[in-house]
Amino acid sequence: MAHKVFIDGEAGTTGLQIRDRLTRRDDIELIQIDPARRKDADARREAMAAADVAILCLPDEPARQAVALADGLPGGGDVRFIDASSAHRVAEGWTYGFPELTPDARAAIAASARVSNPGCYATGAIALLAPLVARGVLAADEVASINAVSGYTGGGKELIAEMQGEGAPDHFVYALAQSHKHLPEVMAHSRLTSRPVFAPSVGRFAQGMVVQVPVQLNGRRIADLHDALAAHYAGERFVRVTPPQARVVPTALNGTNELELSVHGSDDNGCAVLVAVLDNLGKGASGAAVQNLNLMIGAAEDAGL
Repeated sequence: MAHKVFIDGEAGTTGLQIRDRLTRRDDIELIQIDPARRKDADARREAMAAADVAILCLPDEPARQAVALADGLPGGGDVRFIDASSAHRVAEGWTYGFPELTPDARAAIAASARVSNPGCYATGAIALLAPLVARGVLAADEVASINAVSGYTGGGKELIAEMQGEGAPDHFVYALAQSHKHLPEVMAHSRLTSRPVFAPSVGRFAQGMVVQVPVQLNGRRIADLHDALAAHYAGERFVRVTPPQARVVPTALNGTNELELSVHGSDDNGCAVLVAVLDNLGKGASGAAVQNLNLMIGAAEDAGL
């Protein structure tokens, strides 16, 4: 029997990519509402009532409102949620949807009624930092510096329109006031006790992402960092640790749910750079949502990916 899925926010960039990944599957029945009623609370509530899983591709406050709509269903409703916004990434009662993060993450996601999709920048940063902190290779109170560049599709419709228009910049850095919404989840799920310094940026390319974490070795070796990451992700389908490359290209994994991690630097110079490459709309958004959905409904984890 097909599992019924409602994508609330289907018309957005992430929602469209999730829909495209699911429409080809015979184990998924998509519940859709008339586009003219996509903001109608009654129509959305009816769709949630009929769904096994609702995937929220909405800004933060509308995502919270969507959960409240389901809470208003008789008996609280049986619908399970995957929230692609940042509204619930550190919220009590929500499971963080990063299956490769810990040994028990998959089981927790599979059993959860409320799963929060990781942010795109956060996926790269946490994938690099969390295993190193867990293994004691990095201290939890070490002040991390995170630099990143993303394709412009991560910024929503207004930024997409701007970057596709005439006169758009080739690249810009933003959120330097250190209040970016991904910072709380990076700290929480990497187990950092010191707030990282984060410098995100956007390039004039649609999708793709590189996240970089510079590290002073302070007696550690490049091999210590690489081996800790390789051990943590050994055997993973979507996350792999690779040798350093001469050039790191943010668009290299576009259209996939893959995440590549590498360690660059020199023991002699005492410096390293941890690097993550991913598609901000793949493993950083829609691909991750489908991976979590697969776990929640008992499908093959790579179905549709």
